[in-house]
Amino acid sequence: MKKATLLVYLLIAVAAVPLSAEPQLRRWTVRGRVREAIVDLPDHFDSKLFPIVLVFHGHGGSMRNTQRQYRIREHWPQAGAVYLQGLKTPGQLTDPEGNKTGWQKSAGDQEDRDLKFVDAVLASLRDECEVDDSRIYSTGHSNGGGFTFLLWAERGDQFAAFAPSGSAGLRLRHQLKPRPYFHIAGRNDPLVKFSWQQMMIAHVRKLNECNGPQQISDRITRYPSAGGNPVETWISTGGHRFPAEAVVPMVKFLEEHSLQQRPEDKGAEAAVPKQPQGSAEQSGAVRRRVRDVLRRRRDDAQ
Repeated sequence: MKKATLLVYLLIAVAAVPLSAEPQLRRWTVRGRVREAIVDLPDHFDSKLFPIVLVFHGHGGSMRNTQRQYRIREHWPQAGAVYLQGLKTPGQLTDPEGNKTGWQKSAGDQEDRDLKFVDAVLASLRDECEVDDSRIYSTGHSNGGGFTFLLWAERGDQFAAFAPSGSAGLRLRHQLKPRPYFHIAGRNDPLVKFSWQQMMIAHVRKLNECNGPQQISDRITRYPSAGGNPVETWISTGGHRFPAEAVVPMVKFLEEHSLQQRPEDKGAEAAVPKQPQGSAEQSGAVRRRVRDVLRRRRDDAQ
């Protein structure tokens, strides 16, 4: 009897553990719809602050394929990665009937279901583990890169850097605030024209007040910024395929940047600097305000 009772307690304890160091399929109910993501966290997720990289697949893609392509934790073991799954949605350039999975293209589109999904994911992760609020990043390919631009426009205060691939986001360019920016592109992209992507890169370079180019390699060009918002591009002769070989330099770029308090980042939604000034009590109060904002967003999405 004692052994049986002990087994019951152990099963209850295991069931109560919300996350694991192994990749997990997680589900959230957001405005009545079940949403899914693969959550891959470092071993110390429950005891030490760690960065989070959100990854978004292209139109017609899946979280599992994106996990296989990016393999964020293989290249950055100290960080957590979340590979989010989109829902069926009309494509801007293909699939107008919306038979394939994707992401909303603008604020208000699809009742903001995907922005609310991100709010719910970040709020729950902050509830359950020690996320470093100053080191949250977004990346994605094609439609996922377009959604990364939308996050920059609509939730930019929460993110330290952005790394879209094979996307342009030109409609959103005037809504962006300066942020470190890594852009992946193929010169022969037949779907998202390279000229469109060049226009966006040029706009962000001006926005970030970047200096002249520094050639890092045959594919990587860096544009330093006195304001701490450099632009770096990884450009190949390829087409619209996501180049897995770009992940390592992308991760290296993201690692270099944490969110700093900037004059344009006001209010409780602004993220906390990695090394906050003032007392630990004051820093904790700011972190609690940030989490309260995100919990309210998550609750509104239910």
